[in-house]
Amino acid sequence: MLTVFYDGTCPLCAKEMNALRAYDEKAKLNLVDIHSEAFSSHPDIDPTAAMTILHGKIDNQIILGLDVTAAAWKAVDRKPWVQALRWPVMRWFADRAYLWFARNRYRLSWMLTGRSRCATGQCDIRTSKEDKA
Repeated sequence: MLTVFYDGTCPLCAKEMNALRAYDEKAKLNLVDIHSEAFSSHPDIDPTAAMTILHGKIDNQIILGLDVTAAAWKAVDRKPWVQALRWPVMRWFADRAYLWFARNRYRLSWMLTGRSRCATGQCDIRTSKEDKA
């Protein structure tokens, strides 16, 4: 089982986790909001680091960033194109783009959804500008 530690106050992050949860018919994922009570049972994950880059754990091995994203989408058999982001040449570019996204996720959330942050567990997945129209 893959455990994904995500920022539940980020509307874009929460939207992706909600999509993963919806596709996880075989219960291969454990999605943990780093701001929730459930996170306290994972003392091996540094909360400050987890706010900087997406963390995951599979077989007690910690994975980071797009490795987590790729593993999560592979676990639910969706978005096969995400695996291309782990190819050697693509990895370099994709990792830098991901780190930029992670640093700017609240600003990007505001631009794309009209909300920069939300209370833990309160992100409405129907917050995009297209959904409001």
